[in-house]
Amino acid sequence: MRIFRTTAVLAVAALLATGLAACGRNDGGGPAALTVYSGRSEALVGPLIQQFTEETGIKVDVRYGDTAQMAAQLLEEGDRSPAHVFLAQDAGALGAVAKAGLFAPLPAEILDRVPAQYRAANGQWVGVTGRSRVLAYDSQTLDPADLPASVFDLTAPEWRGRVGVAPTNASFQAFVTAMRVQHGDDRARQWLTDLAANDPQIRNNNVQIVADIDEGRLAVGLVNHYYVFERAKERGVGIDDLRVRLHFFSNGDTGALVNVSGVGLLASAADNANARRFIEYLLSPTGQRYFAEQTFEYPLIAGVALDPALPPLDELEAPDIDLNDLDTLAATVEMIQQSGLTT
Repeated sequence: MRIFRTTAVLAVAALLATGLAACGRNDGGGPAALTVYSGRSEALVGPLIQQFTEETGIKVDVRYGDTAQMAAQLLEEGDRSPAHVFLAQDAGALGAVAKAGLFAPLPAEILDRVPAQYRAANGQWVGVTGRSRVLAYDSQTLDPADLPASVFDLTAPEWRGRVGVAPTNASFQAFVTAMRVQHGDDRARQWLTDLAANDPQIRNNNVQIVADIDEGRLAVGLVNHYYVFERAKERGVGIDDLRVRLHFFSNGDTGALVNVSGVGLLASAADNANARRFIEYLLSPTGQRYFAEQTFEYPLIAGVALDPALPPLDELEAPDIDLNDLDTLAATVEMIQQSGLTT
């Protein structure tokens, strides 16, 4: 998949998203009472949205697409958008839409369900789930002691041709944005250039990276934590039965970024009771248990148990990065493209 130059990214993504919009689904039949633009796939969130409709009677038109595409469509449509809610897979896309002035502030009773570090400082979006960046690795060829202490070490000669990355994936782009925020553009650009020169193994997505590690075709890969759990679910085995395992970076390394999937309320829907009820449902015990049990992400409200195979969220040694600062996606995409990681 090609990454286009910054000047074309939003326009092309918007055209793609426009086509995807026609593929939206009205779960309840008849006129929809709520329109959701979802950067999360139907396979992941469709069952929960259907459950919301069944429990509330509120019909939902869901328009699915890549998070960047959905954000671009919202930016293109502006206040003409039919969307009431934007459900995104990362904070950067939410921040870009918020920066354009398209979101309404959320009420305190919604925001206060989630710790302050996982929501917008101005209250215009709120995290729904936590997702940690990790290094997935082949446990049959590598011991934990063999693994790098920092994501910056992956450009060393011993990792040449052994590191899987998905540079067109939103989670990788958010991670690179975090590197820019934490260490500056020069160091992030150098890391990307060095990685591109170290014969990285390019894949389209995290699913492919995890599958290739689990089948012995790849040594390590940069992914989000839950893809390994999804692999175990797909194969019908426990996570400890997989060849692929998780390595959590420590000491505030950028490779240990904890990002969020999240949700924003469009300004045009500021007074829409159905939209507010939908957001409340995502942050209810029912919604949070769904994400913890079905997608293996970190719940963000108190009192909801996570998968016991995961370290608690407050024990992760994530970098001290304000997720509100991950809103410069276009600059990151251009930097990745210029590094040579994409063609």
